[in-house]
Amino acid sequence: MATRREAFARWLERHPRYVLLDGAMGTMIHARGFSFEQSFDALNLKHPEIIQEIQQAYIDAGAQILLTNTFGANRYRLAEHGLEDQVEEINRAGVAIARRAVQAAGREGDVLVAGDIGPLGVHLEPFGRVTLEEARAAFREQIQALVAAGVDLLVIETMVSLEEAHQAFLAAREVAPDHPVVVSMTYTRDDRTLVGETPEQVARAFQEWGVDVFGANCSSGPAQLLRVLKAMRQVVPEALYWIKPNAGWPERLPGGRIFYPATPAYFGDFARLYVRNGARFIGGCCGTTPEHIRAMRQALEGLPEGPQIRVEEPPATRRPRPSKTSPTPTEDDYPSELARKLAMGQFVFTVEMSPPRGASLHKLLVHAMTLRDAGADAINVADSPMARMRMSPWAVSYRIQQDVGLDTILHFPTRGRNLLRVQGDLLAAHALDIRNIFVVMGDPTSIGDYPDALDAYDVVPSGLIELIKQRFNQGVDYAGNPLDEPTRFFVGCALNLMPQNPKREMRVLNKKVRAGADFALTQPVYEPEKARAFLEAYAEKYGPLPIPVVAGVLPLYSVRHARFLHNEVPGIVIPEKMMDLLERAGDQAWREGLRIAEELIHALREWAQGVYLMIPFRKYWLAAELLERVRVPEASRR
Repeated sequence: MATRREAFARWLERHPRYVLLDGAMGTMIHARGFSFEQSFDALNLKHPEIIQEIQQAYIDAGAQILLTNTFGANRYRLAEHGLEDQVEEINRAGVAIARRAVQAAGREGDVLVAGDIGPLGVHLEPFGRVTLEEARAAFREQIQALVAAGVDLLVIETMVSLEEAHQAFLAAREVAPDHPVVVSMTYTRDDRTLVGETPEQVARAFQEWGVDVFGANCSSGPAQLLRVLKAMRQVVPEALYWIKPNAGWPERLPGGRIFYPATPAYFGDFARLYVRNGARFIGGCCGTTPEHIRAMRQALEGLPEGPQIRVEEPPATRRPRPSKTSPTPTEDDYPSELARKLAMGQFVFTVEMSPPRGASLHKLLVHAMTLRDAGADAINVADSPMARMRMSPWAVSYRIQQDVGLDTILHFPTRGRNLLRVQGDLLAAHALDIRNIFVVMGDPTSIGDYPDALDAYDVVPSGLIELIKQRFNQGVDYAGNPLDEPTRFFVGCALNLMPQNPKREMRVLNKKVRAGADFALTQPVYEPEKARAFLEAYAEKYGPLPIPVVAGVLPLYSVRHARFLHNEVPGIVIPEKMMDLLERAGDQAWREGLRIAEELIHALREWAQGVYLMIPFRKYWLAAELLERVRVPEASRR
């Protein structure tokens, strides 16, 4: 009896030029009124008729391979909905639905059913807490269910790193050594995976592993994946390539609807380009519909037979233009998502990240994604902390907002900047869509890498807050000259709730508030009641503080760490009781530190409006674990 791989090879002989794949499943489900907050995979059990209807529409449009509705049907993603015990049931149902769609279309033997396997939705070591063995076990569990239900091939798609893709591929080979396996990566806008791997590196790795079919999907649209395809073919020209792009870069419209700009006709243009540049399998990912697949089929019907692999560029004159009838996003009343959340009274979580010492941002972006998935509302991007040379925080903030989709708070020290540079830097930040600015004095250069560097400043923090709020945001510069248009900055100020000189700290805080500060970020708090007492004393003297306070929390990692903070960092006081708890915890002191931090956050909720997490030694997984413990679901915070 022929193996699945042999049967697949014979099937391919009947389709020598190309194989047309299906399009998006999630887009089609969402269009039927289902929220992205629920498990689309669970619809295999709840509404199988809807999934079958979508798949039959793709067959009617010309799809020759159907992916099962099981992209997120692994135990980690299903656990987000309390469904981790239904992995086998949901995956088997997904295969059965696809089989029924093929049978209903009368296309048995012609249209294949592929078991769809997406990423686990968690980060693997060293970026996260899931081990490689645990990841492979989760993939094995899903693949066993798909194979037992009778899929023709396995598709591992939208992988963000070679490590996770490798674990999924190894699991597939262990469970189903005779099944053909497709592995497909997704890329950021710079044509690299989230951890920095190039298409060339990916292609070489897939070839070395022995992957049957490989390529790329999702990413930012058809033009990008044409570039990726060409790059992969440069190093592995003989491979069978699989390409499924998004319908362009998505936009969020009023009401929460997601809009993808690439039209079916545009996809038709690229279908021919993909085939002519060496792709054997082509289809669509997020934002695509049966109409996109139909347009691809129609464009390929006139494609001459025989090899025509050559480099072609997309037809620029036929790029999609915004429809005049399409709704356009209206500008939010708030300058940033953070501003909106604080105005609505939500309790927010921000996490501080330090820019890298080199030019690569890939690891930092993966950590930022981990924090986003754990529930962070914003990332605080420090500017040369401890006066150490690092990448400009503007670039880091911009990339986090663009690639991760998370709000940032740009730390903006006054030290080392004259008035001319201060104003130019503010305009540059605004041009990069950075709206949240945290004004600080900055660390003195004498403690850093370059002790002789310029340390002067023309403006103190309260003066910079006034410049931003009362001049730039009003459309004029420091000298009163008009700007092209007003800026829309949301400005934070620094606050020490446990100062050595409380009267002076209150006076400076009041000055910052009168200058226009919108919120305050504090030094780490280890005694919430004393910090609250400071705010009460401020209220007695100046009236209730009119801006939200986002209280600092720095988890203690060890006794040595705690003693260093207590003795060498001004403004941080750690009670002896906490020192004793860490001492007794021994080499598990970091766990005790997390427990203490969790208790602090619960206490801070009584009077603060958020938490500003400062993570020791860049162990961002500590922040992710802490956020998962303390984060209250959005619905319960309304």
